[in-house]
Parts: sequence; structure tokens; C-alpha cells
Amino acid sequence: MARELGGKTGTLALAASAAIPFALAAGTLMQYVSFDYLAWAVCSYFFILLCKSRDPRWWVAIGGCIGFGMLTKYSMLVCALAIVAGVLFTDLRAHLRSKWLWFGVAASLLIFLPNLIWQIQNDFVSLDFLRHIHERDVQIGRTKDFLPDQLKLTLFTFPLAMLGLSFYFASKTGRHFRAVGFLYMVPLITFLVGKGRGYYLAPAYPALYAGGAVFGAGLIGRLRSAWRSSLQLLAWASVVTTIFFAVAYFVPVAPVDSVWARRAFNVNDDFREEIGWPELVEKLAEIRDSLGPVDRSRLGILTGNYGEAGAVNLYGKDYGLPEAICGTNSFWVRGYGDRPPETLIVMGFSQEFGQRYFESCQLVGRVTNKYGVANEETTDHPDILLCRNLCESWPDFWKRFRRYG
Repeated sequence: MARELGGKTGTLALAASAAIPFALAAGTLMQYVSFDYLAWAVCSYFFILLCKSRDPRWWVAIGGCIGFGMLTKYSMLVCALAIVAGVLFTDLRAHLRSKWLWFGVAASLLIFLPNLIWQIQNDFVSLDFLRHIHERDVQIGRTKDFLPDQLKLTLFTFPLAMLGLSFYFASKTGRHFRAVGFLYMVPLITFLVGKGRGYYLAPAYPALYAGGAVFGAGLIGRLRSAWRSSLQLLAWASVVTTIFFAVAYFVPVAPVDSVWARRAFNVNDDFREEIGWPELVEKLAEIRDSLGPVDRSRLGILTGNYGEAGAVNLYGKDYGLPEAICGTNSFWVRGYGDRPPETLIVMGFSQEFGQRYFESCQLVGRVTNKYGVANEETTDHPDILLCRNLCESWPDFWKRFRRYG
């Protein structure tokens, strides 16, 4: 993006480096966030190419990016809304009459079509999921610091991002690319008003870093040599320092039992939740092995969340454990099997849960990990239960067992 905006080699390197911290932080986990970041960045790149060349054929590439992004995270609609605003409020309005823009719209819809068909077949379940997640986030306060969270997201690269905003909306050289500035302003307003979480805006920053690096290089180039060198050094120091903090607190490079890791746990809760899964599954296998042949013949493993279910399915293959039964998110769709279990190893629930839904239930173990790290499994619901005979039919139980998280 910086190259298409007129940047030179050093400018390109600065802009790309500024986008690294969030890529590192988000990329350490296999989640939709990384792919969302990619979709927005590539879409921004093609939009800059469109603004630069005024070649309407770029709309097909933009539409493809929006379609790909929609398969990842529905907040891509906000990016599409920003592009619409950029077209309507700049001289790109002339493209509304171009067949290529509508080819782009068709491309995005075609790529998104399989997901749309699935939503129709499943009564648009994602709307229920998103409503639940949003209400939970608002209730527990995850959305109340949206604006301060932008400083946490960008740290010392924030001035570079603001330079980028100035480039698109206030500079003479950026006038040709003014529509790109809407890729930040529209999501900012949308997520702020709609009470989104702070990191939702992260994919909008790469375009700002590109504009800021180009604009900053132009401003610095007018200064005396001494000032120019000092400001260039300051810019690089800001970016490198931000990368360092991203690595220190969001990339698992430190040994789990080190002081550094303990400090990182206080900043990044996800680290805690990555610890202890192999030991947990090994313990479940030991409990299974202690059972008699009758219990083992109709055995199931009921888990309380997708982390526990994922661990059982990933590590349990080595122990011959059955696939996990879980009511969270898409695990619920997979059901409880064609032959419902009669004996279950239950984890992620309280003993009260077991006594309420099963004829008999006993405590057979507790979740621990060799590092003694406190996380959701070891503190919130550490009990491992052995339960027999569901009190009601599995279809009736399953209807009420669905949950989101």
C-alpha cells in the first residue's frame, strides 16, 4: 500500500513493520481474527489501487476480498460499508455506473453463497450467536474502553496512524486517495456506537500506517539533516518497541515457569488457557481405563466448553478416547452420537449439574497442570465426574443443552 501511495524503500519497511505487532498477537492463536486482518488489508490494498488507477476492473478483486472476509467474520460488512461511503462521498461516485463495480458485488455474493445457504438451512443461527456474544461482552465490560483500547492496540505506532489519517483527509498529496480514509473513519464510528470490542478496529490500521509512513517521509524530507535523522530514528524506535511488547506479552516465547511468563499471564489471559490440555486428556484416559467392561462399552465424554472438547478430540486419539460431546457453538450440531452413551465422564460442570441430570454421579478427579497455573479449568470448574444414566431422554436433554461461548 505504501508503495502505491508513492513511498520509497524505507517508507515501505516502516509501514509494514508497524502492521507486525497485531499480526503477531492475533496470529499466535488459530482464530478468525488473523484471517479477518488479512481480508481487510488485502481489500484496502486493492481499494488503493482503484483510487490510484481509477481502473474500475479492480472492483472484482475488491469484491473477492469482501466475499472471503465474510466467510471469516461478519464484521467484513463494516469494511464494505466503509467502501460504500468512500464511493458516495468522493469522486468515485462515477463508478456507480460501471459494470465492473456490480461484477465485484456479484463476486462477493458468489463467494459468500455457501455460507448464506448454510445459514438459511440452520435458521440463521449465527444471529443468535452474535447477539449472545455481544450482550455478554457489554455486560462484563469488554466494550466500555473502546477508545482507550485503540492506544493499547497501536501503542507507540499511534502517531504514525494519525499521520495516515491526516494524509487521507488533510494533505494535498493524499487528496487522490481520500476515499481510503473512510476505511478507518466508518468502522471507528460504527464500532464505537455499536459497542464493539477494541480489537475489531485493528484491520483498519494497516492502510493508516501506509499513508502515515508516506506522509511522514514527505514532511521529514523538508527538514534539516540532523532533524531528519532524529525523527527517522524516533519513528523506527517506536515501531520496534511496539513489536517488542507484542512479542513479550502475546507470543509464547518464554518458558511457562519463568518470571517473564508469569508477568505475561497478567496481561494476556489466553496464555493461561493454553496450559494443561495433554495432562487433562491423559487423566481422562486413566479414568476410562479404571472402568469395567460394561461402563466402557457405552462410554461418552461430556465437556462444558469448546476448549475441553477440542482437547479431547485432538489428544484423545492417542488414547482411543471417544469424540467429545459438547453443547457449545457448532459442537452442538454434531450431536451425541447415533448410540447415546449410558456412562459419561463429565468435565466442565459442577457436581450439582451431575446430580440434577443423572441418576448417579460421583467425583473421580480434578483438573490440574504440572506448572500450577490457575486457569478456567483448574479454578472455575475443576471437577471430573463419572455419571450414569441420564434422567431424561437424550433428545429432550439436548434441546436445552445448547449454549454459546
